[in-house]
This record gives sequence, C-alpha cells and structure tokens, in this order.
Amino acid sequence: MKYLPLIAAAMLPLVAGGCVRTAASIVTFPVKAAGKTIDWTTTSQSESDRNYGRKMRKQEEREGRERRKAQRECREDRRRDC
Repeated sequence: MKYLPLIAAAMLPLVAGGCVRTAASIVTFPVKAAGKTIDWTTTSQSESDRNYGRKMRKQEEREGRERRKAQRECREDRRRDC
C-alpha cells in the first residue's frame, strides 16, 4: 500500500501525456488556421513570377499562331506586301 502513490505518480505522465498533447493542439489550432488562411489569400513573389511567366508564354504562343496564319494567307493570296 505504501507504493501505491509512487506507482500512481509514475503512471501520471503516461496517462496525462495524451491529454497534454491534445490540449496543446487545441490551443495552437486557431493560430495554425489563421496562418493557413493568410497563405491561401496572399500570393508570394515566386507564385506571382510563375503566373506572369505562364501568361507571357501563352501570349507569345497566340502571337506566333497569328503571325504564321497571316504569313500563310499572304503566301496563298500571292501578295507582294508580305
């Protein structure tokens, strides 16, 4: 009987470990959620650069198609101003 408090004290960290971890995750959840929300709503510089590069490549592809089409039509019509 005299060892019962000692055994209970030794078991306490094992039993309470899950509770402490759960309590810590509950406390930190709003901070993590706010951080994720900010990440989703803002655009980083690398994302901005990537999106700009994609936009420019698409524009260059479109201009190239239009230029090739105009050259083809010019050759088909046998115009001198090509």
